[in-house]
Amino acid sequence: MQEITKQFPKLTENQLHQFEKLQDLYQDWNSKINVISRKDIDELYTRHVLHSLGIAKVITFKPNTKILDVGTGGGFPGIPLAILFPEVDFYLIDIIGKKIKVVNEVATALGLKNVKAEQMRAENVKQDFDFIVSRAVTNMPDFVSWVSGKIKNTDANELSNGILYLKGGDLTEELKNFPKATQYNLSDFFEEDFFETKKVVHLPLK
Repeated sequence: MQEITKQFPKLTENQLHQFEKLQDLYQDWNSKINVISRKDIDELYTRHVLHSLGIAKVITFKPNTKILDVGTGGGFPGIPLAILFPEVDFYLIDIIGKKIKVVNEVATALGLKNVKAEQMRAENVKQDFDFIVSRAVTNMPDFVSWVSGKIKNTDANELSNGILYLKGGDLTEELKNFPKATQYNLSDFFEEDFFETKKVVHLPLK
């Protein structure tokens, strides 16, 4: 929590309260439905919450932006981003129903009115979005094939509409066919060792 308040000093009392509740909520739900690995639950704020908020270091979403979170798992990066951007609409999907149950329960407990979560494959989503976010659910070529055709044509944010992908390691090979992709190193923003090789990849799609 300390790192979150340091990195995002303008949080409201309500946002601080929501972020503080995440630990207890995920520990409780993880004991019933395993959505976060045992070793990661103790590092929830670094490995999941702060990692998710890495996207907010490269873009500040404008109100009414529509975002699809593909393969959200237990709600990352969607839930932390929804707390940070209460005027932005988030649609969180995953193919595993029990994970979506946890997402819905967490969103309800936090009072997040800007989150909708459903068990769904990305290919079956019939809406358009400003951005599609995800945390390393697959390689970029496959991910692009899942989500192509779901991006709005008109840009309303500082970055062009498209994919914002959280991924680690050397992505040279994976991104070789995507010359428009931009990599942002999270180590430029966060000091923890965990972020040493972690990146946000922005890939414009129209």
